[in-house]
Amino acid sequence: MIQNMLMLTKVKSESSLCELILALSKFVSGSDKCLRSSCSRHLTVRPRLALFVLLLLLGRVVEAQIIQVTTEQHAGVNIQVEQLASGLGIPWGLALISDGSAECELLITERKGKISLLDCLSGKRYSVGGAPDVFVSGQGGLLDVAVPTDYTDHGWIYFTYSKEVVIEGGDRGGATTLARARLDRSKGLLTLLQWQTLLVTRSATDSGRHFGSRIAFDAQGYIYFGVGDRGERPNGQDLTNHAGSIIRLHRDGRVPDDNPFIDHRSALPEIWSFGHRNPQGLAFDADDNRLWEIEHGPRGGDEVNLIEAGRNYGWPVISYGKEYWGPISVGEGTHKTGMEQPLKTYIPSIAPASLLWY
Repeated sequence: MIQNMLMLTKVKSESSLCELILALSKFVSGSDKCLRSSCSRHLTVRPRLALFVLLLLLGRVVEAQIIQVTTEQHAGVNIQVEQLASGLGIPWGLALISDGSAECELLITERKGKISLLDCLSGKRYSVGGAPDVFVSGQGGLLDVAVPTDYTDHGWIYFTYSKEVVIEGGDRGGATTLARARLDRSKGLLTLLQWQTLLVTRSATDSGRHFGSRIAFDAQGYIYFGVGDRGERPNGQDLTNHAGSIIRLHRDGRVPDDNPFIDHRSALPEIWSFGHRNPQGLAFDADDNRLWEIEHGPRGGDEVNLIEAGRNYGWPVISYGKEYWGPISVGEGTHKTGMEQPLKTYIPSIAPASLLWY
C-alpha cells in the first residue's frame, strides 16, 4: 500500500510540447481508472494551446499495482506518467529550479512544513533547511512554491503558506502569506536564507478551510496569488479583507499603482479580482497576456475563469454548485448583472488542485 506519490508527466508530440509536472496525492483507492483519468483531463482552448488541470483526489490509500508507467493519447498528444518519488506527506507545491547545478531539479513543499529538492534524473531527494514556521490546520500549512523564469538573475524563490496570527477574541488563526527566500548550497547543505515576508493577508479565521493559494508571474514583473474565502462565504464579496480574492503585487511586495482598487477607501489595494471561493490553480499565458484561474466550487460548480482586473466572479451570490446538506443551489442563481461567468464549469466537481499553461 502506498499512501502518497509524486508523478511527472512527460508530454511528447510532433510539436515537442514541454514536460508537465503533475502532483497527485492521496488518490481515491480501489480503481486505476481514477488515476488514469485524472492524469489526462485538460480543457482545449485553441489547437496550439491547452489548459491542463491537475486534480487532487482525496482518499486514504492507493493499491500498489496502480503504480506503473502508463501512456495515453489525447488530441494527438502522448502523455506518459511515471513515479519519481514516494514517501512524501502531503505534497502541495512543485517548482522546477534551474541554476546550473543539475539538469532537472524540483522543489517540493509538503503541507506540514517540509521542503525538499528532488533530482528528477537520479530520483534522489534532499532536505532543504530554513523553512518558515507555518500554521498547520485543516487545509492550511506550507502551500505553493514558484520560481520565475528569470530566477538566475536574482535567485528569489516564492512561497505561500498559512501564518499563525492573533484573531478576534485573542484566539489563534491562520492567514495566507506570501514570502520569498534564496536557496543557499554552500557548505554541502541546502538552506533557504534571506527570508522576506511580502504580504500577510487580512484573511485569518479560526477555520481550517480555503487558504488558496497558487502563485503565478506575468511578463511585466508582477506576481499573483489566490486566497480562498476561508470558509466564510460573505468574504467573497467583502473588499475590506483579502479572503476570496486574487492578489497582484510587485515581486518585492509593493502595491502596483494601477491595481483596480488602489484609490478605493473601502477596498484593499492589493486585490486584483474578487468573488472567488477557493482558487488553487493560477496560470499566466504570456503570449496573449492573460491570467487563468481554476477554483473549487461547493458540491459541483468548480470553475475555470479568465481573470481580469477589478472583476467580480460572483461567489457566493452566484454559483453552479449545490449545498452540501441538500439538493439546494448555492446563492441566488447562476447569473447576475455585474458578475462574471466562468468559461468552464465542472458538474460534478473534479476537485482541481492546480493549473498549468503549455
